[in-house]
Amino acid sequence: MSTFDWTTFVTRVPVNAPEEKLYWCWATREGMEYWFLRLSEYKKPDGSLRAGNEFVQKGDSYRWRWHGWPDEVTEEGTILECNGKDFFKFTFGKAGICSVSIKQEEGLCVVELLQENIPDDEEGRHYWHAGCKTGWTFYLANLKSLLEGGIDLRNKNEKLKNVINS
Repeated sequence: MSTFDWTTFVTRVPVNAPEEKLYWCWATREGMEYWFLRLSEYKKPDGSLRAGNEFVQKGDSYRWRWHGWPDEVTEEGTILECNGKDFFKFTFGKAGICSVSIKQEEGLCVVELLQENIPDDEEGRHYWHAGCKTGWTFYLANLKSLLEGGIDLRNKNEKLKNVINS
């Protein structure tokens, strides 16, 4: 019997939306705040902020904050790769590296997120494998919900705790 690989996972969702819109959702401040975050800042290597609709570039840094969480919960990282079309890769703190691919399958766009380099220890297994996979599954469902039906599923109440949508 093979052992389970706690260092990586993939989660995917088909979305009835144009590839360009899906890429915008990942690679701009406005896009990330549309479906995922309450604050998304992208900075150029010189430290200046990118405009809301300006696409990120390789080497940019980010700062992210989620709905339902206080300002102390902030993620910072670096954009490792982005091609302006269908691929976006970034560091994700202690949780490893995430790669987002937008693929055409059966007439639909499929958003695929690969998270890898997750530490294979108790903390990594609990918080970053199980926790991140649960989180990404919800947020990809929210991306689909917003783009296909306009309903935002995120919890935006910081006082409401232990719910799947924040």
